[in-house]
Amino acid sequence: MKFLNTEVAPLGLGCWPIGGEMYAADGGSLGYTNSDDGESIKAIHAALANGVTVFDTAAAYGAGHSERLLSKALANHPEAVVVTKIGLEIDEQSRTIIGEALAPEAVIPAIDACLSRLKRDTIDLLLLHPNQVALELAGHLFDEMDRACDLGKIRAYGWSTDYVDNVQAMKARHGFTAVEHAMHVLMDAPKMQSLVQQAGLYALIRSPLAMGLLSGKYGVESVMPADDIRATEQSWTNYYIDGKPNPEQVKRFDAVKELLQVGGRSPVQGALGWLWGKSASNIPIPGARTVEQVEGLAAAVGIGPLPGSVMAEIDQLIGGAFISDGNTPR
Repeated sequence: MKFLNTEVAPLGLGCWPIGGEMYAADGGSLGYTNSDDGESIKAIHAALANGVTVFDTAAAYGAGHSERLLSKALANHPEAVVVTKIGLEIDEQSRTIIGEALAPEAVIPAIDACLSRLKRDTIDLLLLHPNQVALELAGHLFDEMDRACDLGKIRAYGWSTDYVDNVQAMKARHGFTAVEHAMHVLMDAPKMQSLVQQAGLYALIRSPLAMGLLSGKYGVESVMPADDIRATEQSWTNYYIDGKPNPEQVKRFDAVKELLQVGGRSPVQGALGWLWGKSASNIPIPGARTVEQVEGLAAAVGIGPLPGSVMAEIDQLIGGAFISDGNTPR
């Protein structure tokens, strides 16, 4: 498929997990545990070797560490397409996310900082990271991104948001080309999908595996490590409760797990196939940090979307129970 006028596989690699540890201002964990830089670089190289060339990161991931690690792994790989995000203030030394950074005059310096960490001359796609920003202020931020386009610092921009109203307000801007929104087999997002397709925007799908819940590795008794973000209470996700998989979500996953594995797929490959069954233009960006994970994800591209009959059966079993209303972040 074409993405930013570049031929890519309909799959990206989410680089939040490789950022490793990071913390909120109150000390709570916002990162993933067990990240190993050496293994992460091997995973990125495995992605490239298997035709995955879109990499989604953010200044916030690991408080800069994900971008720096990505720069090492992508050295001498001009075919790589890099997506990053700004709008959160970070302290690299303490690996802390201090809070939102939404002053328009901070946009260009934030972009320059990303370019420095990524060791690139141009960012392929820059996204506004906070899910909700007052539209007038967001307009000013995107004005600055327009200026960055003119300066050659970025090729295009968009918003990581689950709010349809945000996209509706910004879709006509010349440089606004993409939306990154949450969606997975347990939570459809028809309003956002419809708008993105009508507006001719790219759709990057974050949380396509519900933060690992759709891997099939976790049952209701599984316990996340205390320093893993999935062990913390976050208002924007209900995949895990008190550090354990949400029993209701596990129940719904179990109801369709066999269907996701049709044709010899793994549950992960079936979950990706469901997203492609919804729209051939969807680009899921599952997070991964090992070669084994990446190879399993990349193999899903060759298998392709779930058959229409399976899509219909899944919808009959669990469709409609958890649908994003287009104005509530997930």
